[in-house]
Amino acid sequence: MIKHFFYILYIFLSISPLIHAQKEDLTLEKLYNSNEFRTQGFGPIKWLADGSGYTTLENSDVVNSKDIIKYIPSSGERIVLISASQLIPTNEKVPLTISDYSWSNDGENLLIFTNTRRVWRYHTRGDFWVLNLKSGKLKQLGKSLKPTTLQFAKFSPDGKNVAYVSEQNIYMEQLSSQTITPLTMDGKDNIINGTFDWSYEEELSLRDGFRWSPDGNKISYWQMDTEGIGTFYMINNIDSVYPQLIPIPYPKVGTLNSASKIGVINLDNKRTTWMNIPGDPRNNYLARMEWANNSDELIIQQLNRPQNTNKVYFADHKTGLSKLVFSEISDTWLDVYDDLTWLDDGNSFTWRSDKTGWLHLYKVSRDGSKVEALTKGNFEIIQLLSIDKNNGWLYYIASPDKPTERYLFRSRLDGKGVPEKLSPSDKIGHHSYQISMDNKYAIHTFSNVWSPPVIELIQLPSHKSIKVFEDNRVLNEKLKNHNIPKKEFFQLEMSENLSFDCWMIKPLDFDPKKKYPVFFHVYGEPAGSTVQNRYNGDLFHEYIAQQQYIVISIDNRGTNVPKGREWRKSIYKKIGIIATVDQAAAAKKIMEWDFVDPTRIGIWGWSGGGSMTLNCMFKYPEIYKTGIAVAFISHQKLYNTIYQERYMEHPDNNKEGYEQGSPITFAKNLEGNLLLLHGSGDDNCHFQSCEMLVNELIKNNKYFSMVEYPMRSHGIYERENTSLHLRMTMVHYLLNNLTSGGI
Repeated sequence: MIKHFFYILYIFLSISPLIHAQKEDLTLEKLYNSNEFRTQGFGPIKWLADGSGYTTLENSDVVNSKDIIKYIPSSGERIVLISASQLIPTNEKVPLTISDYSWSNDGENLLIFTNTRRVWRYHTRGDFWVLNLKSGKLKQLGKSLKPTTLQFAKFSPDGKNVAYVSEQNIYMEQLSSQTITPLTMDGKDNIINGTFDWSYEEELSLRDGFRWSPDGNKISYWQMDTEGIGTFYMINNIDSVYPQLIPIPYPKVGTLNSASKIGVINLDNKRTTWMNIPGDPRNNYLARMEWANNSDELIIQQLNRPQNTNKVYFADHKTGLSKLVFSEISDTWLDVYDDLTWLDDGNSFTWRSDKTGWLHLYKVSRDGSKVEALTKGNFEIIQLLSIDKNNGWLYYIASPDKPTERYLFRSRLDGKGVPEKLSPSDKIGHHSYQISMDNKYAIHTFSNVWSPPVIELIQLPSHKSIKVFEDNRVLNEKLKNHNIPKKEFFQLEMSENLSFDCWMIKPLDFDPKKKYPVFFHVYGEPAGSTVQNRYNGDLFHEYIAQQQYIVISIDNRGTNVPKGREWRKSIYKKIGIIATVDQAAAAKKIMEWDFVDPTRIGIWGWSGGGSMTLNCMFKYPEIYKTGIAVAFISHQKLYNTIYQERYMEHPDNNKEGYEQGSPITFAKNLEGNLLLLHGSGDDNCHFQSCEMLVNELIKNNKYFSMVEYPMRSHGIYERENTSLHLRMTMVHYLLNNLTSGGI
């Protein structure tokens, strides 16, 4: 029997390399050309306001387009609400392509967003159509206006009108007559009504800039004045014989901001009353505005320019008079959240704050005199999902034990008891939820780094699965048929009170007796985190490991993870300084590992990660031998006011921090191999930043390589073959400058 066992073992070991070899290798063409490993989603799903079910888009059996389908969760009944054949305009043969849709409150009209265009990051401009469900008539809105210029169309509360923005002005259209009434007429050049300038959109996540009052008699809106802002020009050299200049009003650090104000249009006389909010409009940000649970007042959040004070005002729509009801002050910076919810019949509202050191939810009385903690403890509310007022529950995302994961919890609305975890304990990774209006159901998405997303309908609070919409089974099978190294999570202990979350990918045939090169992937700024246990759909790092590199990523202090205020805000006034120290210290520890070759250390990053790559290369040339910096900022004074001043203060108050945190200051120290990749059409981190660094490197006689991607934006993906070419360039440079393989 023993001989028989060893004979079987011998046969298995003999054929296992053949079994392994039968699997396919990853290729860049598969990842970035054919997109073979693209995940499948589902939806979009919209919960109906009346709680009767949800709607989604599905392929039509009649025409080659999408139907809008309603599902009733309790029974699973499927109802075709809108067939694609109902969305064929007169004299056309093809249905409208649905990019988004919404219903009027009375359910009699459907608003379709189609033929969309990108405005900076997102497709927020296009055409809108309205389908009357009773008559079946399909009408295009804004027909007398310039095509594909409409933005943010919304039904009035009574469903009789639609308001929208077109070319920096707000319009209202009566559905029965299709009469279009301009509500603002001064929007042009430097005046923007109902939407925002570049920096408000990018850094305060503000795009839709107007709100219907609950009674439908008024519209509140933002107006931006960009006069005096410095204009940044991008140059398009590839689409015409002569270059085209693209002007962008872009306030760089320490320069003049847009002025913003908020007005209320009375629809009876079409006059605007401006809200009187104290303070210089160019040195304060009107970061949030909504109707204050009635049609008489607005609730407005005003951030000062350093973003360390957030003042909450109530403003009267008739007089414009404002009243300060609540404020929060920090010795670092304050973040703005979108989860303000009215409680106690409008007598209080929710507020999220890290004033105790942990990000928690509070209830603030309408007059600001009383603040009660709704959640507490040494953990953070990452996202508030829903408030079940009838049954007294808060539903939110948190991860008390693992900053790399996300789970659904609920707590009592009265602040009593302990948090209750609802996500299954055996599903370790990232959970996200879209909860129904009645809090009885949710669309649940789960993934981790080894498992693509599974999207399902669940019941709450039991978390019982009712229906699986998408399990990415085809992708899972494809992944199983490829040689894909696995990502491992680990903690790197730096001191008694400091440790970093990390992941590592080793080559498939990793031999611990050999020494391998390490290629670090870094971001490191407070806007995000690289070390998260979720499926991101990009197997680039697995491909790099397949080329015989160890790939490692580390979340340094200051990254946006739920470790408390001290962790996140320790980098205040020290962007590019603390993080670089942390990354280098971690690299030095890793270089001591038996299977790491300390002479072959590389690093790469994108955006803030590109800046971090440069800082590491320039400040620690003895560690990093090869670096690839993509779409970076070389000097922090070249970035926008809102982002950079939030974390670094005004440059007049932190001159040393700006210099010490900017890689261009240390470019003279470059010793290793450096590749710079940048899109000349980057409206975020301008190509100017790359050119300034190039100039400094030349001045100091430093050799480097550079590839410009003409008229590609910050994501460097537009136009034919761009993504594949970018990754091929990176891999080619890495293989030629950081020797691969174990030795």
